[in-house]
Amino acid sequence: MDCDAPLSLFRLADVLNLQDQMKAPVKTLSEGVKRKLCFMLSILGNPSVVLLDEPSTGMDPEGQQQMWKVIRATFANTERGALLTTHYMAEAEAVCDRVAIMVSGRLRCIGSIQHLKSKFGKDYLLEMKVKTPAQVEALNTEIMRLFPQAARQERYSSLMVYKLPREDVQPLSQAFFKLETVKQSFDLEEYSLSQSTLEQVFLELSKEQELDGFEEELDPSVKWKLLPQEEA
Repeated sequence: MDCDAPLSLFRLADVLNLQDQMKAPVKTLSEGVKRKLCFMLSILGNPSVVLLDEPSTGMDPEGQQQMWKVIRATFANTERGALLTTHYMAEAEAVCDRVAIMVSGRLRCIGSIQHLKSKFGKDYLLEMKVKTPAQVEALNTEIMRLFPQAARQERYSSLMVYKLPREDVQPLSQAFFKLETVKQSFDLEEYSLSQSTLEQVFLELSKEQELDGFEEELDPSVKWKLLPQEEA
């Protein structure tokens, strides 16, 4: 056994807040703590490649953030790497440098997160927090004038959320100029304009896969027609 292993274990236990569980039987640990323990054991001996299967499952949000930070710190600026599998897109976005997305057993894309968002993300998300609820309708009218293809997503008294197609916000400099004017005119508390999340990219690819699968299964001798999907 590496003479530095005990020291490494105690350092990891300290970082992952496992000091109180160091002498507890494994069978008594929660699922989240077991995940942390598995990660600790997997990196002892400095392996060149580590396989991680949903490493933050069973943890609360604070524990997840902590775990993701430790994973990134462990492999940053080293010759080692990790292959992580997850159903949780936020985990992939927080930890990974490159992402491969599989849908129905098929590899649909691979690349950096920014590359995937730019290539497959079809929309931008606009969020605005208003100070005066009475201005909501007038503000909605102005947003629809500035961004004709905007689709309103949320209807809260003080929060307005829109999905904007990429062509409506290009170039970005003009989009932000318009939004700054809106902020001053309607005294917004704050606003944000962001690209699609990795979760939204995955959903778009899933929809495409469903349509492709439907077309592949069609009998060419029969005419089929997809019914329009209702908005949830």
